[in-house]
Amino acid sequence: MRIKPFLAPALTMAVASSLLAAAAPALAQTAAPKPTQVTRVSTALPQRVVLICESDAATRSAFVREYGSEPVFMTAREAVDARAQGQEWTTPRCMTEREHGRYLQLTQAFAAR
Repeated sequence: MRIKPFLAPALTMAVASSLLAAAAPALAQTAAPKPTQVTRVSTALPQRVVLICESDAATRSAFVREYGSEPVFMTAREAVDARAQGQEWTTPRCMTEREHGRYLQLTQAFAAR
């Protein structure tokens, strides 16, 4: 596509101002402190972390390698109940993708009430 010459200066100015407007907040921020460790689920403190996991052997062995124990799968209802009761655990729990969809439906239904 070719831009007509009389539109080029206006288009260039619009693009330049858009880029400056988008970059201004990023340039104005101070540098964030660097994290002291790699971003990863920490097992040092109890948390309520639920990962979407497959139930195949490869995923199970990767989970054991990463977290040191077998994955514990939970349903959407169990996750909602754990959240309501404030339950925490040191090793992340797993949820299938299908259960995660159910969890989203449940939480959206509760939020709509």
